[in-house]
Amino acid sequence: MADLLEISPAEGLLPYATGAAELNELALGRATSIAPFKGQESAVEKALGVSLPDVGRSNGKAGQEIVWFSQGQFLALGLDVPDTLSKLAAVTDQSDAWCALELKGDASVDVLARLVPLDLRQSVFKRGHCARTQLGHLPLHITRTGNASFRMLSFRSMAGTMVHEITRAMDLFDARG
Repeated sequence: MADLLEISPAEGLLPYATGAAELNELALGRATSIAPFKGQESAVEKALGVSLPDVGRSNGKAGQEIVWFSQGQFLALGLDVPDTLSKLAAVTDQSDAWCALELKGDASVDVLARLVPLDLRQSVFKRGHCARTQLGHLPLHITRTGNASFRMLSFRSMAGTMVHEITRAMDLFDARG
């Protein structure tokens, strides 16, 4: 039997920094998809002990939060989801499915402007705002986590491409001087 090694999605690719931007891999910890059954949103909130966020928003703090993930779907990050929740919602462990990256620094919005078709300026996309979009040609979930920081999630299998696209945009922006 082969010995399996546990590695992160962007193992050996990060950290990377240039100019006023830094890209790091994040350890999501436990990530659970929650899609409440019809009419069960309030019961799900009661079972979790926290309200579900509005569309395009996240609730909680780093390390323990629930983010809007798609229409009728939420992603619990770092939270212990009770087994009984499966009676109220479709619940799926997503812990190994995603590559999570953090881009931070004063140039983060300018770097992402080259890749993401959203207005990510802080006046529009505030802390705790999130969206499903694209990064180049990759599917992306993005959350503003601070004044100059973003958490980005894409499929684990796309980690290398995701890192390549972002670091290339960082280099091109920094080369402008």
